[in-house]
Amino acid sequence: MIAVPFVVARPRAFWGDIRFVLGLVLIAVSIAGVWFVVTAARQTVPVFAAARTIVPGEALTSADFDVVEVALGQLSGAYLDPVSFEDGAVAVRTISRGELVPTSAVGATDAAATTRVVVRTSVDVPVSVATGSTVEVWSAPPADDGGFDAPRILVPDATVVQVTRDDSMLGGGETALELVVPRADVAAVLAAIADGAALSAVPAVGSEQ
Repeated sequence: MIAVPFVVARPRAFWGDIRFVLGLVLIAVSIAGVWFVVTAARQTVPVFAAARTIVPGEALTSADFDVVEVALGQLSGAYLDPVSFEDGAVAVRTISRGELVPTSAVGATDAAATTRVVVRTSVDVPVSVATGSTVEVWSAPPADDGGFDAPRILVPDATVVQVTRDDSMLGGGETALELVVPRADVAAVLAAIADGAALSAVPAVGSEQ
């Protein structure tokens, strides 16, 4: 008769069970984290986008905006939305058509800080100058000999509201620009117009069209 050795099974180590449980917990946390990130990325909120190009100093209404659904995540509070907007707010900078409207671009700034003026020039402006463009207004005062003195910058940062080109014979190729200028520069602009200075507008360095 052959004797069969008797083997005593050793109990499973306690720490082995703990490591197994911790592994399951880490897997669950990882899955939950991925789910949270994907879900957050899919969530959209309604915000305003400019329905047209808006220039500084304009009093705004909800009709000036389109409502779009976008996924902004933590940036949602940085953009204007239909709930927080109140009619009568004023644009404090140029807002391009289609641009999502940052809350920093709209405020209660008094529109009297800027004024609209119309200047005319016989020198045409580049076709890239359009509503919302930033231009420098130059003035060449009339000289005693019937010509003009050297031009100088009259307004360094005017915003274009509208450009009207008159190519007719009677118009003489004049270009009329409606501009938003700082109120402090209005007197100088009106004086230059009254004195018969030659005015011209050129795109400001670094301006975006």
